[in-house]
Amino acid sequence: RELDEEVGLGPDDVELWGVTRGWLRYRLPEKMVRSRQKGQVCIGQKQKWFLLYLKSPDEAVKLHTNAKPEFDEWRWVTYWYPVTQIIDFKRWVYKRMLKELSPPHVERMRRVGAKSR
Repeated sequence: RELDEEVGLGPDDVELWGVTRGWLRYRLPEKMVRSRQKGQVCIGQKQKWFLLYLKSPDEAVKLHTNAKPEFDEWRWVTYWYPVTQIIDFKRWVYKRMLKELSPPHVERMRRVGAKSR
C-alpha cells in the first residue's frame, strides 16, 4: 500500500531483497515534538525498512499519485549516500538499516547491475 501511495509502484514493479530484522526507532529532538489531533503527541517513529529491486523502468516511478505527495523528486545514488544527507537525529537509523541490509545484497546488486547512479 505505501509503495503505491508514495511512488506509484505495485508488487509487479519490484522484487523484495531484504527487510530489517526488527523495528528501528528514533526520537525527535524536544524542539521538534509537536501535538497532533485529539491531544496525541508525536515524539518519534518506529520503522521497518525494506530493500527493493526496481524491475520496471525508471519511468514507472510516479511521485504525484495523490493530493499530498510524500516526495517531490528522486534519483539513483550510491548505497551509503543517504547517510550523508539525512538529518542528524535519524542518522543512526540509516546507518543501522544500511549495514543490516547490505551483506548479501550489495554483491547481489553488483551481479544484476542494479541501478545506483
